[in-house]
Formats: sequence, structure tokens, C-alpha cells
Amino acid sequence: MSTQLFQRLQQNLTDLEKQGTYKYLKSIEGPIGAKIKLEGRNDISLLSSNDYLGLANHPQVVKAAQEALRRYGASTASVRFICGTQDIHRRLEEALAGLHKCEAALTYSSCWAANTGLFSAICEGGDVILSDELNHASLIDGIRATNKSVTREVYRHSDMSHLERLLKQYSAAASRIIVTDGVFSMEGDIAPLDQIVRLAKKYDAIIVLDDSHGLGVLGQTGLGVAEHFGVLEDINIFTGTLGKALGAGTGGFVAGPKSVTETLVQKSRPHLFSNALPPSVAAAACKSIELLNSNPKWVTQTQEKARWFRCYLKELGLSPLEGESAIVPVILGETSVAIRVAAKLLNKGIFVTGFGFPVVPEGEARLRFQISRAHTQAQLEEAANLLRTCLTEEGILQS
Repeated sequence: MSTQLFQRLQQNLTDLEKQGTYKYLKSIEGPIGAKIKLEGRNDISLLSSNDYLGLANHPQVVKAAQEALRRYGASTASVRFICGTQDIHRRLEEALAGLHKCEAALTYSSCWAANTGLFSAICEGGDVILSDELNHASLIDGIRATNKSVTREVYRHSDMSHLERLLKQYSAAASRIIVTDGVFSMEGDIAPLDQIVRLAKKYDAIIVLDDSHGLGVLGQTGLGVAEHFGVLEDINIFTGTLGKALGAGTGGFVAGPKSVTETLVQKSRPHLFSNALPPSVAAAACKSIELLNSNPKWVTQTQEKARWFRCYLKELGLSPLEGESAIVPVILGETSVAIRVAAKLLNKGIFVTGFGFPVVPEGEARLRFQISRAHTQAQLEEAANLLRTCLTEEGILQS
């Protein structure tokens, strides 16, 4: 048997190790939280999780999952149209629709599955999709999966003049669909959704918003970027995840008109060919939505901690990217530098991830801090001070 393929793969991996860009998986020995046990160490501050509201190990969320596991078992062991839908999935979809002020919602195994399954199901020849250049990879792949007769254009990041020129150019198209992240995950900035809504109304376009990093974080009550700008009811289709601020572990959804969700039931391949969410996950998400609705102060607390952390980094002479989300990136330049600094921080008890090419452009490697309501100010202060120490040791900052 030829082993040439495997030899090539191993050589590529060896090259990554030599370049200092190899990604190592780390073993967490317990639940996610502000502090975690990592490979035998109990004192690690976790600042790389999407657990923005601290719900991943919330007692009520865990209890809801446990009760659902006892009541419904581990899974449906099949896809929904074949073996039926458990009532817990219906309850979750009703809760998601209500949260987004939409007619209906449909859950998927992940937000990746939701985004890659949406566009090919609803778009036809003559439609035009206009996508922000920094949209998440799942949106990009979902748009690429549409029929070749669908026109796909990319507008410069949050550039409303460019978007308007494209809307004018395709004013005669059957449908114009503007696609954007709410919070851009690698930058931490938010889409100018108020301006996008104005353009959509002016040029009779619809808006698809993936607010995976905005839900539970932005807006007065945590309904995301659309609530932040006061345009919640002007968004046509939402996509999102159950596994970030909602803390349910996995799962994604599409929320919008019932004509959209029913079309997805009929045609969306990731939905047709993937098992239903485990009922324990669906129940955990239902409880998380209930807690979000009942505790708007949690959202405010998360926002305040993220603002404080950005400001404190600046006081220390660092330059985090500007933004209003709970994602606080610090640009370091080369991928190997970002990975090396992340390793140094981990040795000092701070778990934050270094991102480099191809996740972000060459020369823009970064550490991405993600702030949770569960973090204490002392933890955040320690993380910032240790970052400054590491960057000074690297010669990036002056002592």
C-alpha cells in the first residue's frame, strides 16, 4: 500500500512545528468556567471561551440537561423527518423565535450547519448575495454552495458606500440578500446594522444576520447587535448558535419567516441528513433563554467588564482593537509570536488563544481575549498585567 500521502501530511506537520505555528489541543479536566482545571492544574484563568454569560456550567442549565437526559434519553438516533421531532425541540424553536421576534425558528446540529444549509435552500437563479468580506467561514462556505446562477458579491468590511454601489448595480435582480455577522469574531467590532437596514429598505433587500457573538452580549437585554441599534424587527433572517453565550454546548438555528424555516425542512441538506440535537442540549438551551430573559443585568455586567478590560489594556500601553463586544483582540504581528506569547501566558496561568494565518491575514496574528460575566476584575487585571510582562520579555513593549 502506498504511504506517500501520509508521509506528505507528516512532513507538513513537522514543518508547522519548526515554524512555531503548530496548534496543540489542550485537555480540560472538568467544566468550563472563569477558572478551569487544565492538564492537572487547577488555577488556570480561562479567557478564550465564548461562555460570555457564564452559563456553560450554571446549575440550572446543567439540571435542565440532566432531567432531559433522563426523560428523553441520549438522542433520537436519527434525523427529524425520518423518526419524528421530540417536543423539547419544538419548545426550543418556539423560544428562539420569540427571542428574535420572528414567526419561526429551526435548529441545526451547529451554527456551521445552519449557515451552510441556508443559502442553497432559499436562493435561486437571478438572486444576488452581498456578503461582508470578514464574514465567518461558515457563511462564506454556505454562500459558495449556492447554484452557479446565483450572483455572489463581497463588499469591503463594513463599507456602506461599497455596499450601496452593489445594491444599485443589482437593482433589477430577483432578490438582493445582504449577509453580515453581527460581531466579527476575529476583530471584535460590530456591523453598522442601522446603516445596513437603511440601505436594505432603500433598495428593497433582505438582511441575513449571524449574531453568534452578539446574542447574550449586546443590546439592553442581550438580544444582540440588532437590539443594540434598535432594528431588531427590521432583520429578516437570523442565524446563531446555542453554544456561546447560551452555554448549551452545541447547536445552531435559523429564525425568520415560517416560509424560510419550512423551506429548510424540505430542502436544507445539513438538516435533512443530520441527527436532531440531543434533547439534553435542547433543554439546556431552553433554560439558558429563560435565564437570559430574566436577568438583563447579566448582560450589562458582561458589557461593563469588557469595557473595563479594554480601558485597562490601554492604561498599560497596549493597543487592543476598538469595539463594543466581549471580544478583545490584541494584534502581535507574526503567527509564531502570537502562539509563543499565548504559551508563555498559559505557563503563568492565563489561557488565551493565539490566532494567525490563515484564520487572520498574514502579519495580523493576535491574541483574542473573550470576556465573561463570570470573570472577576482581579482575574482580568492579572491577565492584562501578565500580557504586558510577556510582551516586554519578547521585546514588543519597552519595560
